[in-house]
Amino acid sequence: MTYRRRMLAAMLLALPWATGAADATFATRPVTLVVPFTAGSGIDLIARTIAPKLSERLKQPVVVENKAGASGNIGADQVAKAPPDGHTLMVTVNTFTITPALYKTMPYDPVKDFAPIGEMAVGNLALVVNPSVLPVADFDAFTAYIRARPGKLNYGSPGKGTPQHLAMEILKNHLKLDIVHVPYKGAAGASTDLMGGQIQMMVLPIHTALPLAATGKVRILGVSGQKRSVLAPDVASFGELGLESLDIDMYYWLAAPAGTPAPVVAELNRHATAIIALPEVRETLLKQGMVPTPSTPEKVAGMIERDVARWKTFITENGIVAD
Repeated sequence: MTYRRRMLAAMLLALPWATGAADATFATRPVTLVVPFTAGSGIDLIARTIAPKLSERLKQPVVVENKAGASGNIGADQVAKAPPDGHTLMVTVNTFTITPALYKTMPYDPVKDFAPIGEMAVGNLALVVNPSVLPVADFDAFTAYIRARPGKLNYGSPGKGTPQHLAMEILKNHLKLDIVHVPYKGAAGASTDLMGGQIQMMVLPIHTALPLAATGKVRILGVSGQKRSVLAPDVASFGELGLESLDIDMYYWLAAPAGTPAPVVAELNRHATAIIALPEVRETLLKQGMVPTPSTPEKVAGMIERDVARWKTFITENGIVAD
């Protein structure tokens, strides 16, 4: 073999497809999966469900780190300022698109400082009433009952600026209903008072509402989304009820810092899509009221940009401020 041919053969052997390196990943050290909220939240559940699966695929440890505070801003800021190499990621929810309208200053730009990887799941919200103090059987009766009693009924939320609060405010605006908001310091107190009759109605995550409805403590009048939820197929969706504009589902996604190379984002999207398609992962998420919904980075980026603008307009026009 001539020298030239020996060199050519050596070069070919060095190529990824010749050495088996085609299966290599960008990950060269442990990956941190930041959760910008406390342990036990829906975001935390998603992170801890996918972390071991992602570790298997990347062949590196994937460590979940809860970095709660300032409505998710502290954890998100950590990710925004991390090296854009795919080793620091974030799982978050669309409260991320609400907080920029609630805070006068933000440590990061929610659109420009992140590279969305893909949507993970959608969580429906349910409009519920306590039937012992608000005796209505369906949505039409609900609106008629409230219109006959303007300003005399209350709804609760986990706090000002939360998705549950904004969902109810959108409903009020859309239907021209006069209902008094009672903000709580978290969902537990609001749910307790709902069942006790101190407040008459509330918006709850569907997985929270279903067991309460099964025991008759609440009645579900509608579930967010254009189509019926797979978790509550017997309950009308807001789309069916003529509330097409009430786009209030909670959606969860995976993100990296802006500037993360496109091939790394694409690889992470492939892994995430494969992981949430696994039967055991799908079952875990569904049990918590989250429907797996894989998507492209481009789709998530569009959703974020749209909702940041949407919530800024709505919150400003309605004078909503955070607690």
